[in-house]
Amino acid sequence: MTGLMTGLIGAGSPLIGVEELRALLGGAAVLDVRYRMGGPPGEDAYAAGHVPGAAYVDLDLDLADRPGPRGRHPLPEPFRFVNAMRAAGVRNASPVVVYDDWEGRAAARCWWLLRHYGHADVRVLDGGWTAWRAAGAPVEEGRPVAPDGDFAGAPGHLPVLAVEEVLAFDGTLVDARDPARFRGETEPVDPVAGHVPGAVNVPTGENLRPDGTFRSPAELRERYPSGPVATYCGSGVTAAHDLLALAVAGREGVLYPGSWSEWVADPDRPVATGR
Repeated sequence: MTGLMTGLIGAGSPLIGVEELRALLGGAAVLDVRYRMGGPPGEDAYAAGHVPGAAYVDLDLDLADRPGPRGRHPLPEPFRFVNAMRAAGVRNASPVVVYDDWEGRAAARCWWLLRHYGHADVRVLDGGWTAWRAAGAPVEEGRPVAPDGDFAGAPGHLPVLAVEEVLAFDGTLVDARDPARFRGETEPVDPVAGHVPGAVNVPTGENLRPDGTFRSPAELRERYPSGPVATYCGSGVTAAHDLLALAVAGREGVLYPGSWSEWVADPDRPVATGR
């Protein structure tokens, strides 16, 4: 099959297709989390065109705290995240759909956070903004103000690993970064190259088909080790993409939010290179 898959996704999936989202417009909070690592904020792209009724969510300001010893994208303080979701129109009793233009990586961070805060109905647009445009779906311009939501979640609904728990994790630690970074051959962002000892590499890009939509649940189940899985990446953002892929496959995983940028902040922590 060629082209973007824009129809319905299986019941219970954390993904939603373009046609299903079109049918939900007006009855769900739609969040535009366009973001590129190292690139400009996505708000200008949002203003130039977005899913009708979508509210813009800034990953750096709304979905993370300031960089520091906890990593480059530590989890946001609860008041920051809850207030951002209310400003974006998120309501506890209404569905939420999240999308981006980064193959679901930023959207997965927002998806994971909302679930971590207890929201029961959050999905990611499969194929993101690219799929929406390819389907000829309607586009809205400008910066509309969303009606305030009543979101009142609190963290703790999904498990996380603290840095002191990483080496003792009773399962497989999955590194979501590109293979060259995992092996320590290159490190364009953080001060030390390599990976956490004992980790295996499952790059986020390989969760997707060539058109940017997620692989089938069966294909994704084959990509991940059996048993408990915890994921990390460079700063804790794209690791959520691997957790989203696990959820598509019908599994859950644990996030190590600090990820590699927190791990190497302490020179006494061990580092491995190679495969």
